[in-house]
Amino acid sequence: MQKIIIIGATSGIGRALAEIYLGKNCIVGITGRRQHLLNEIKNTYPGYVHTACFDVKGDENIAHLSNLIKEMNGVDLFIYNAGVGSVNEKLDWQKDKDTYETNVKGFIEMTNYMFNYFIEQGHGHIAATSSVASLRGNSFSPAYSASKAFMSVYMEGLHMKARRLKANIHITDIQPGFVNTKESTENARFWVIPVNKAATLMERAISRKQWRAYVPSRWWLVAQIMKNMPGWMYHRIG
Repeated sequence: MQKIIIIGATSGIGRALAEIYLGKNCIVGITGRRQHLLNEIKNTYPGYVHTACFDVKGDENIAHLSNLIKEMNGVDLFIYNAGVGSVNEKLDWQKDKDTYETNVKGFIEMTNYMFNYFIEQGHGHIAATSSVASLRGNSFSPAYSASKAFMSVYMEGLHMKARRLKANIHITDIQPGFVNTKESTENARFWVIPVNKAATLMERAISRKQWRAYVPSRWWLVAQIMKNMPGWMYHRIG
């Protein structure tokens, strides 16, 4: 029976992913800041859910994660899905700080820990929810794009490190386009997909052990255009 931990699972994509894995009779550890939402999922799937209530911006991430792993008696798949992002026209420091602490600090702290945990265990899989926004800068939310770029580049580095070490560790960097969640505050949005569809596609990419997945796959084309667009052109629209 596969054991999975999802960081950021009280709502949106994280919750949808948890429900997919629970539907497959997996043991799932879920985290979030709202205990009543964690309990709601736990009560719906008695015997299959373990919870840990904490904010990834805090200083006790590893303690909470380690305790959750012990409670579950191990873990096979770790998914970092916690993330924030908001339009920041006035470049408000608090918004940038929240974005950094959630998308960068919390992410690297726990992902680093899990990579080393899986090295010692001899196997494991790490997945993280980044974004197509990681590809280029963005004047509307510069910290969000930069934080997602950090995530994707770090995940690529871990993918390469696992291969160099010949470790039985799989890495999946997931780059969704626009998903219809409360956190989606982008001004101009197209190809928006429902949360459940995004979670289904993400689970499929993880099960296939893809090292990078665009969700849905048509965003691969957008990614190629964004990567190759000259600066003078991109800077007029970004």
